[in-house]
Amino acid sequence: MSKDGATQGNGANLGFEKEMWEAANRLRGHMDASEYKHVVLGLIFLKYISDAFEELHQKLASSEFADPEDADEYLAERVFWVPKDARWKVIRNRAKMPEIGKVIDDAMIAIERENSPLKGVLPKDYGRPDLDKTQLGELVDLVSQIGFGGQDAKAKDVLGQVYQYFLGQFAAAEGKKGGEFFTAQCVVRLLVEMIEPYGGRVYDPCCGAGGMFVQSAKFVKEHGGQIGRVSIFGQESNPTTWRLARMNLAIRGLDANLGPHHGDSFRNDLHKDLKADFILANPPFNMSAWGQEALKDDVRWKYGLPPASNANFAWMQHMVHHLSPKGVAGIVLANGSMSSQQGGEGQIRQALIEGDLVDCMVALPGQLFYTTGIPVCLWFLAKDKRDSGKRDRRGETLFIDARQMGSMIDRVHRDLTGEDVEHIAHTYHTWRGEPDAGEYEDVPGFCKGATTEEIAGHGYVLTPGRYVGAAEVEDDGEPFDAKMQRLTTTLAEQLAEGERLAEAIRENLTGLGFPMAGVS
Repeated sequence: MSKDGATQGNGANLGFEKEMWEAANRLRGHMDASEYKHVVLGLIFLKYISDAFEELHQKLASSEFADPEDADEYLAERVFWVPKDARWKVIRNRAKMPEIGKVIDDAMIAIERENSPLKGVLPKDYGRPDLDKTQLGELVDLVSQIGFGGQDAKAKDVLGQVYQYFLGQFAAAEGKKGGEFFTAQCVVRLLVEMIEPYGGRVYDPCCGAGGMFVQSAKFVKEHGGQIGRVSIFGQESNPTTWRLARMNLAIRGLDANLGPHHGDSFRNDLHKDLKADFILANPPFNMSAWGQEALKDDVRWKYGLPPASNANFAWMQHMVHHLSPKGVAGIVLANGSMSSQQGGEGQIRQALIEGDLVDCMVALPGQLFYTTGIPVCLWFLAKDKRDSGKRDRRGETLFIDARQMGSMIDRVHRDLTGEDVEHIAHTYHTWRGEPDAGEYEDVPGFCKGATTEEIAGHGYVLTPGRYVGAAEVEDDGEPFDAKMQRLTTTLAEQLAEGERLAEAIRENLTGLGFPMAGVS
């Protein structure tokens, strides 16, 4: 999909984002979260581009060699050009007027007209009659309190963090539906940390709000890389979510090819010729009615025709099809994908294993997602396990059981901590034989490297628990016979004490006149 306690691995941590969310949510009235989401996020986006514009405008105005009203000056600095009537100060000054909705719509239209990358992206229905204009004006006042300009704000990625936090809160408010556009940030971070997309083509065929791309870019920056070395490709079938992704990437200055419009990756693959170096995806779990009937002879089903009732292995094969010869993929799927035999899924899984594509399987704890409380798993696929600079892993798969990891951030949601993510990723890196990663060792109850022959012995089921076994019990130094004698004596004493208490209760009740016949 906290996007995001949501300040640990699932969201922002600026100090004011929670208060801002609570204030904004009070203005929601009777509007659904799915609808209100675009109202709020559209205003935040408009405030951001206006702040960035005003900052450069002031700089140009102080220079005798530049024209602050020349749109080309802003294009050269990768700043969106904002026409006069679309600037935030105009909107803020008209916030209390009945026509504020039309003012905002006109601003969005003008900005799209002057900035081709934003064409068809911005929300433009603030003037609709059912949107309370008093509440809309109050929301404008609220958003006006955030300053997105200045080097300090940029250093903290204020906009990105506020945006991410709001995405998470809307996902929580929308429940299952909200998960269609949002993946818990800790899961995204784990995927990115494990496959390390330092440079090359990064692809997500069901990109939602673009969280995989944002985290990939953050990873590259944190490790001293250049964002320009990463090319982003994505696709999203929901038109409003596609626009959300475009805005989410635009506010971070990330260029991305999400296609000219929204589209179904199965029926209308907008990147047919793409061979990606890295694929990160969280496809809809167990999606039915995905269009199998019209795609039975599709070239993508190299490992078997996916069942019409479940798209899990259609998504997986679509991604395998789009991997480059050295490409790797990290995919979130429902746990059933590891063991299901229905509709030929067992045969497809076997073919993938025998094709030596499955590099690592990770079982995650439950309650990490807004879409479902059930646990999910991560599949890591590698087209070539003889990676340059790494150990030859042909015929092997790593299993990691992380079901006991993480901590609850509220009554219903769990989060993987930074230490959890680092531990899981480091285990994978040592097993792959990455330089300076250290030596890998199997850890009972947590990780195990298994051969294809071992996997075949388990009927090609990929549930990590089958391979890692039970964790070793710490030896307390007490001999087994002595411990058994001690525990047996303690149990006998407790049973005797229980009987003594029961007899005392019976005597007390009899003394109070209660009949005790049949009571033992």
